[in-house]
Amino acid sequence: MNLNEIKGIGPKTIEHLNKLNIYNIDSLIRYYPYRYNIFTPSKIDETTSAESTIIIPGKIVSEPKISYIKRNFNKVSFQFETEETIINVSIFNRAFLARNLKVGKFVTVIGKYNKINNQFVAADILLYKLISTKVEPVYHISSGISVKTISKCIMNALEKCPHVREVIPKYINDKYKFLDTYSSIKEIHYPSNTNTLKQARLKLIYEELFEFMFKINLIKYKNQIFDDFIIKELTKNDLQEILNKIPFSLTTDQIDAINDILKDFKNLKRMNRLILGDVGSGKTIVSFIAILLNKKAGFQSALLAPTEVLATQHLNNFTNLFKDIKVGLLVGSLTKKEKENILVKLKNNEIDLLIGTHAMLEDNVEFANIGLVITDEQHRFGVNQRKSLQNKGNKVDVLYMSATPIPRTYALTIYGDMDISYIKEKPAGRKDIITKQYKFKDIKKAVETIEDELKLGYQAYVVAPLIESEEDNELKDLKNIEEILTSNFKGKYQIGTLHGKMKQVEKDRVMNKFKNGEINLLLSTTVIEVGVDVKNATIMTIFNAERFGLATLHQLRGRVGRSSLQSKCLLISDKDTERLSVMENSNDGFYISECDFKLRGSGDLFGVKQSGEMTFKIADIRRDYKILLQCKKDTEEFILNNIETNFRDYENFQEILNDVINS
Repeated sequence: MNLNEIKGIGPKTIEHLNKLNIYNIDSLIRYYPYRYNIFTPSKIDETTSAESTIIIPGKIVSEPKISYIKRNFNKVSFQFETEETIINVSIFNRAFLARNLKVGKFVTVIGKYNKINNQFVAADILLYKLISTKVEPVYHISSGISVKTISKCIMNALEKCPHVREVIPKYINDKYKFLDTYSSIKEIHYPSNTNTLKQARLKLIYEELFEFMFKINLIKYKNQIFDDFIIKELTKNDLQEILNKIPFSLTTDQIDAINDILKDFKNLKRMNRLILGDVGSGKTIVSFIAILLNKKAGFQSALLAPTEVLATQHLNNFTNLFKDIKVGLLVGSLTKKEKENILVKLKNNEIDLLIGTHAMLEDNVEFANIGLVITDEQHRFGVNQRKSLQNKGNKVDVLYMSATPIPRTYALTIYGDMDISYIKEKPAGRKDIITKQYKFKDIKKAVETIEDELKLGYQAYVVAPLIESEEDNELKDLKNIEEILTSNFKGKYQIGTLHGKMKQVEKDRVMNKFKNGEINLLLSTTVIEVGVDVKNATIMTIFNAERFGLATLHQLRGRVGRSSLQSKCLLISDKDTERLSVMENSNDGFYISECDFKLRGSGDLFGVKQSGEMTFKIADIRRDYKILLQCKKDTEEFILNNIETNFRDYENFQEILNDVINS
């Protein structure tokens, strides 16, 4: 049924509803209020403070008078009889109400009462006598449409469509004694009382999270189970043999992640695992060990990186540790002949590990026997890009890495279709980065701190928020900061500049010079690559630090502290914000992510968006986390119990299944 089939919805109203992303009946009746006004009538003699907002029903006993204090400022005054006494009521800038305020009419005034002068200043007047508690929904609206119109449209739609599909299975609905969906939706829009409203909200929140987690768990099930999947023949001895080759000790978290991977290799399912770790926690060595295990099982591996700098860094780190593995590099800057040579070797199984960038995704890249695909900083690649590499083999194991620690709450929704291994510990010998805020008036001290590190032969990063601050003079742009640095360091140290307007080839050239020690101080915007490992860099300075989110600040700080050297982070800002305080007091990325989650809610946290499904209509994954966990458990149980019968008793299954197939 279309919107224009509902009474009272014409072309103009449809236009206004479309602005609110309401395009059909379902989106109309599920256009939920974002809050409620709860009106509970009280009595004048119960008033305890002149600052308290109270709600008083009564009768108008004098003709309202309008007085104009200024040209655009008016006051309506009248006497008002309550159950106890007669009071003087005033309301400002509501002259239009006077025509509805007649002597003898029962109304309800909402505002503040001063006993001393018997004066009631109203913030609002309800044009009826409030007898008992009333719950009034409040909607987000756009210009051209009122709350009253939206409410009327919803009421007419519910009358026209008295049946709304049930999203959750009947036995779960019965188990939790939920209201039916139609009654819940009606109660949400037209609450009868606060208790029933709570029941309706709980049902609709659970329903929304159940459907979301059902899709995610169904995708997870669909991606993992294969009747003819080849189990990788590996043992604990194979793993120990590899660990014996590593010239340093691993953390407990790293060992746990490696054991997770080994179990996945030996199971009758495709691995679909994410290594979620803090900056500098040692995710890469875990992925290297996975590559060696995969080689022992007789398969090739691919490691996909977002940039040539990172791909080359992975190549150098891997070949320095493991000399007996045949490794190839496939990046855009190779000549045609070099690429052709790599492709021939790859197809002939003369390469065990191919490391590269987007160049690996091209159709002419063919593996002889690929068994593992690893994607570094996986959120930098689209879903189709990641799948194109996986599809170069038959039921390939997949491992993702991300240096963006996020709360478990959020990980459950963004990465719900993956198994997750967390790495929180830092490798032995790493020191916490000392973080300190400086005001702009103390910039000289900050510059001296930078120079102290440079004098010791170490390198420094300086980050600016913009390239040119045309709109905001507060922002210290890259050119201004370059002048500050040049005036202090010119002739003493080599300064390099990096920003988003540069071509990738030029960015890579500058970054490589910094990595090789040819540049002492790198001035940059936020384009510094996550994962770039310059062990000699010991100080990070961030100008206008209050302009960055916690995630970005933590990621930028993570460019230093990559060795046993004591590192520092200087936050230049005149504003004392909660974010900067968190940064000064903690180096724990997971704790910082929790703080960011609390400060920003479940929006575009850490630059990671879940397309479509993350925009919930009534649920909030932070507030409703316990319900989310229950939905996760309930959907997993439901899938295991019903997969054989193809969910024949579940009326909503086919629609959800179609969504999953098309995802």
